Amino acid sequence: MATATVSTSNRIVPGGSFLIAAAESADCFFPEDFTEEHRQIARTASDFATNEVVPLSDRIEAKEFDVTRRLIRKASELGLTSVDIPEEYGGLEMDKMASAIIADNIAKQGSFSVAFSAHTGIGTLPIVWYGTEDQKKSYLPRLASGAWIAAYALSESTSGSDALSARTRAVLSDDGSSYILNGEKMWISNAGFADLFTIFARCRVPEGKDAGKERLTAFLVERGTPGFTIGKEEHKLGIRGSSTCPLIFADCRIPAQNLLGEVGKGHHIAFNILNVGRYKLGNAAVGAARTTIGHGIRYALERKAFGKSIADFGLIQEKLADCAVGVFVGEALSYRVVGMIDAALATVDRHDPAAIQKAIEDYAVECSIVKVWTSEMLDHVVDDVVQIYGGYGYVEEYPAERAYRDSRVNRIFEGTNEINRLIITGWLMKAALSGRLALMPAIKQLMDEVMEGPVPEEEQDGPLAAEFAILGKARKLTLFAAGVASQRYQQQLAEQQEIMGSIADMAIELFAMESAILRASKMSARTTAEIPIAMARLYTSAAMEKIELAGRRIVAAVAEGDMLRTHSAILRRLAKYELIDTIALRRTVARHLTAAGKYTL
Repeated sequence: MATATVSTSNRIVPGGSFLIAAAESADCFFPEDFTEEHRQIARTASDFATNEVVPLSDRIEAKEFDVTRRLIRKASELGLTSVDIPEEYGGLEMDKMASAIIADNIAKQGSFSVAFSAHTGIGTLPIVWYGTEDQKKSYLPRLASGAWIAAYALSESTSGSDALSARTRAVLSDDGSSYILNGEKMWISNAGFADLFTIFARCRVPEGKDAGKERLTAFLVERGTPGFTIGKEEHKLGIRGSSTCPLIFADCRIPAQNLLGEVGKGHHIAFNILNVGRYKLGNAAVGAARTTIGHGIRYALERKAFGKSIADFGLIQEKLADCAVGVFVGEALSYRVVGMIDAALATVDRHDPAAIQKAIEDYAVECSIVKVWTSEMLDHVVDDVVQIYGGYGYVEEYPAERAYRDSRVNRIFEGTNEINRLIITGWLMKAALSGRLALMPAIKQLMDEVMEGPVPEEEQDGPLAAEFAILGKARKLTLFAAGVASQRYQQQLAEQQEIMGSIADMAIELFAMESAILRASKMSARTTAEIPIAMARLYTSAAMEKIELAGRRIVAAVAEGDMLRTHSAILRRLAKYELIDTIALRRTVARHLTAAGKYTL
């Protein structure tokens, strides 16, 4: 694998701006924009997963962790574990697109994918971005080579999503030479065989505005440190071949130089690493969905009922088409976000963690959108594929059963989807109030417009003209709902979680819809794109229904009487669009898939 840094050429698009302004397809990075190096990385990762990992699935699922470690070392020989690590520490230092592509293509075996991603992502990146020179020299070469495995320990039994309320404590010794850790961590991936752990604990801040207060702080703890015990393996619903254990610290003494970053600044490390974990989880979910639909297509072609292949049945075609649309849109939105981050990081000094942190933080809402949307898409795909398999889908011998179990955890990983929905709306509102995102002026302009009555729609052209028009209405609907909710609750909006969640649902579907339309439009400008266009049209129709429903929930909750009737009339006007024949479109997509025998565009 080549070692040159790969970067996109997109202009910097501010985080959250999709809500207030239409994006241009030229500014969006999609799989069709991969460089030859990106495609080589994808082939390498896919071939490794297919030829090396999948054949050992039974041993991986049996928790033979020596197999997982050996596979990670093999992956390192191909450069798959080191794309995020600087060259001076044994890495390849490529763009985030490269690591996203690997996460996508390695995800053919769920348990190994979790172990691999925990090691290369949340396990290694804290040191890459926040480690001292000595920490980087000591640990990164070993992590890059797969000689050591990394883990990340934030969650506790009483503070899963509420990370800042962690109870694990670290106390500086009287002579200042060490920290003493006490507490427990829960649900730690790779814990059973990891060599190095990033641990988050509350620690007293020695100086500054928070002097004397206990704030979240990160530490590096090696396996075998006295006072550090790893608990028993958890037996899980899915990803059974990954290691998940609690960690126990009882007067665990670590050298003071194992402090990661600054005392009291651990929340910056935790949240920024989670942002990366969220978009990479999205890529892995897309890869898993693509693999699963492949199984579904092949089985539908082989299975005969009533004298013909079940792939010829309309209701099976409907499921195959919906699964394919999910993968298409998932690819569009997940790689679009990675492209946005790469464009921002291209202007940042790689030796400046604060600048890196700020660049990634700007896309926190998009990272949460990717995490929520792709994890829920994957759940729909595995459910449909189990249904396609029928009774065989419920049997361990067939791949649909494991895919179904493995999928479920993604809605919990990297912050639950409920927490991420609150992050989406909370981030947007905070950015609006700070002036970083011109959301409030956009809402005011829309409110003035809708109160004046209907305005002529702009003429559109091209094969996706109707979809671009719907996209414009969807953006207005989302702004309208956010506006009426903000007017009703103002500073107390954060206390209305159901409303916050519905606003997030609208924003998520808006971003996904726009990504699908822009991808198909970009493809159609280069070549014939009948299937991508059909997929974009199908998703636009479905997404608009969800946006309208969420808008109705919000309007019904925030208004009553004459105001409710006025808001309802505006909502109906904004949601008005021409129906399309989704049955015919699904048949077209399904026949394309079955003719190819796999997911393809």
